[in-house]
Amino acid sequence: MAIGSALSVGLLGLKAFIVQVQAFVSPGLPHFSVVGLPDASLSESRERVKSACQASGFHWPETRVTVNLSPASMPKRGSSHDLAIAASILSASGVIPHDCLEHTITLGEVNLDGTVLPVQGLLPIMLLARERGIPRMIVPQGNAQEAALVEGLEVTCIRHVGELIELMGGDARYRIPADTPAASSCGADAEPFTPPVAGDMGEVVGQHMTKWALQVAAAGGHHVIMVGPPGSGKTMLASRMPGIMCPLNADEELEVASIRSLCGTLPYFGISDVPPFEAPHHTASNAALVGGGSGLARPGAITRAHRGVLFMDEAPEFSSQALQTLREPLESGYVSLSRAKGTTHYPARFQLVMAANPCPCGFAYGSGERCTCRERERVRYFARLSGPILDRIDIQVEVPPVDRIGGDDGRPRESSRDMRRMVVLARTVARERFAAYGWSCNAQASGEWLRARTSAKVIASVNHALETHRLSLRGADRAMRLAWTLADLGGRVSPGVDEIDQGIMLRTRLR
Repeated sequence: MAIGSALSVGLLGLKAFIVQVQAFVSPGLPHFSVVGLPDASLSESRERVKSACQASGFHWPETRVTVNLSPASMPKRGSSHDLAIAASILSASGVIPHDCLEHTITLGEVNLDGTVLPVQGLLPIMLLARERGIPRMIVPQGNAQEAALVEGLEVTCIRHVGELIELMGGDARYRIPADTPAASSCGADAEPFTPPVAGDMGEVVGQHMTKWALQVAAAGGHHVIMVGPPGSGKTMLASRMPGIMCPLNADEELEVASIRSLCGTLPYFGISDVPPFEAPHHTASNAALVGGGSGLARPGAITRAHRGVLFMDEAPEFSSQALQTLREPLESGYVSLSRAKGTTHYPARFQLVMAANPCPCGFAYGSGERCTCRERERVRYFARLSGPILDRIDIQVEVPPVDRIGGDDGRPRESSRDMRRMVVLARTVARERFAAYGWSCNAQASGEWLRARTSAKVIASVNHALETHRLSLRGADRAMRLAWTLADLGGRVSPGVDEIDQGIMLRTRLR
């Protein structure tokens, strides 16, 4: 009896788990089977692995070959286990030593000609390997840049199954296609990522009030909706929001990069301290927004926007059902998706930035003389943003049309760098204040904490707004969070009446 083994890693959402791959080559009629809850793409690895091994000079055994993926109770998906399956069969057949892959994770999709293709989700897998103390990894050459991001691991990048055989001390006969990228280091010599650069707030003409509101939102982690006519700069302002937000720390960078690795977009973004920015189209489905898919759910836009900005342009054009799916993630900061093969949990702590026209034609502002919409159409248009959704949005600001492009009213245009400096100072104050509670910004503070540490005069102003129905109870807490953010930006120890009045104004501006 010959049994070979190798280690691979599976992903259940962002949660990685070790998969032990065992191959049993036994007497019997020629047959190749893979067991252990593989999905369709993993079951098809039989043909890929068999052809790839033969392309490396290995004579496939004319006997029964059984591959088991354990733990058998966990679903395994994708083609990233191909290389580990091939390695276990090579080990069981004596082509490579039986113990050569001990304490080594092997990952990669194999082609019919034996070339090894890159895989998605390598970063969370490498973080698991480092956490478990597994010292070595063998990964595809196409993942060299991503493999260089995690220190403390001995990572070898290969291009062909034949290279794996030679690396383990075996003999192989193979030919690497000419169009295959040349081998390079998986370490510090790998070519670094070049993340895209965001635009600058100084490029936006006018809109000083809106810029201030966005600065308050960035300083306190508050959600925003901007309402104004077409061409007033709403989209341009929102796209520059990440440039004024507090840079991500090292843990947050790896968290965001892990999500991008799982989605296959890490080669474009790399590891960056700039918060992510996601802008789904208004025709996006529920699954595209919150995540979905058959078998195990994939991340949606709200997860890709984790630690950053989810921008919903033309917000009233989104379906009511899609908008309602945001309610729970806005409160909890994560989303749980149950599908046929299991439940996946994805982080979704994002800042929501919405933009909307005042009516379907967009010109119901000022005197409204240019508006061609009927009253019923205007009411129906904005009614798609339900009360529970709007109540969760801290800042509601009007974006008026710009009436001049020269001079900017003699007021200097503040750059993103200057705005971010103020945001970082305010966030630092809030982080120190909430160090004992695990909160990082005012938007996460509990209502009980706010009410216990806010002055009686401020509470009286909030009570008056409650009595006159300007605020709901949830809105009262959010107005106090805004007041604390305004106090942090102004260098005050705690908010006063001016700050709470401004906070209430920011919440009720559209009303």
